[in-house]
Amino acid sequence: MLFFDYHSTTPVEPGVAEKVLLYMTKEFGNASSTEHAIGDAAEDAVKEAKSHIANLVGASPRDIIFTSGSTESINLAIQGTVQHLENKDIHPRIALSAVEHKAVLDTCLALEEQGRVKLSILPVDTQARIDLAQLEQACASGIHLLCVMAANNEVGTIYPVKKIAHIAQTYNVPFLCDASQAVGKVPIHFKEWGITMLSLSAHKFYGPQGVGALVVKRGHPLEPLLYGGGHQRGLRSGTLNLPGIVGLGEACRLRKLEMEEDERAIREKRDRLQKLLTDKIPGLVVNGDQENRLAGNLHISIPGIPNSAVIARVRLKLAISTGSACSSGVEAPSHVLRAMNRDEDIVEGSLRIGLGKFTTDAEVVAAAEILSQTVHAVRAAMAV
Repeated sequence: MLFFDYHSTTPVEPGVAEKVLLYMTKEFGNASSTEHAIGDAAEDAVKEAKSHIANLVGASPRDIIFTSGSTESINLAIQGTVQHLENKDIHPRIALSAVEHKAVLDTCLALEEQGRVKLSILPVDTQARIDLAQLEQACASGIHLLCVMAANNEVGTIYPVKKIAHIAQTYNVPFLCDASQAVGKVPIHFKEWGITMLSLSAHKFYGPQGVGALVVKRGHPLEPLLYGGGHQRGLRSGTLNLPGIVGLGEACRLRKLEMEEDERAIREKRDRLQKLLTDKIPGLVVNGDQENRLAGNLHISIPGIPNSAVIARVRLKLAISTGSACSSGVEAPSHVLRAMNRDEDIVEGSLRIGLGKFTTDAEVVAAAEILSQTVHAVRAAMAV
């Protein structure tokens, strides 16, 4: 089985897995149990993990709130901000791009349906790029929160976060950046760029599943979603997931050291796979901004060939997807491609291919052969 679904999740680095196991079996203390040395050691491990995370994204350790992953982080950021504004009798207005992850879109839409917020949806062009002039107009109109991702989880388009943060700062608008697909792959400078809140998940960059963080600028007011023991400054109660947090920290430490070289090698493999597929499959279309996308992203469409027909034939040999893993099981066309105003045959024939640091040259060649043979077989069957 060839794994080409790195956008959905990544294998855990062996060194990360070793640390996770250590903190599950031997160094298993509760970081809040500071009455004894075992608890103290756990607390020290959490502090070290915070330091590694902060170093990777250019933040301060005190800015970090641990969560179960980006979905929780995003909900805490959006709902926590909205609740604070409501407590001040303000009816919040939120602007967000049309291609945000469902964690952002669905949270905002749910709040709108409840009558709690007013939304402004920022359109994108055919390559999923956002118009900064329109974004500035939205900020100037008096919004209370701006949500724009760092990199798109389907087509891989990378957004100018530094410029977006500067615009938001100019109009004193809090800026939430979903950086789930970008952290560990492209440079992020939280404090220097002036980002207000940033979400990340360990399993997107070779860490364990089920752990992530929300980085929050000091002074930005939030109301908690969870109540309990008052952990993490009262913003996220609950016993800390020590093994997961240690794994997240170690993954961040390794990304800081290896990201530049790894992403260069991944980009070379992606480009080779793209060329092989383009040569082997007539009519293939590459979606997204090819000049400014994640190194491991290859989002293609094969007009006239339903993506379900391809997936059904390769699913036991090749792990690829039709879109976001968080939408799996939901029979609906990609909202990202729809927002890009792509033709229906492009939407219905789309496939998301993700490469990572463990992808080999031999796997690239094998994946290209499997996909091309499958497409030819589907075309032949449809022609009968």
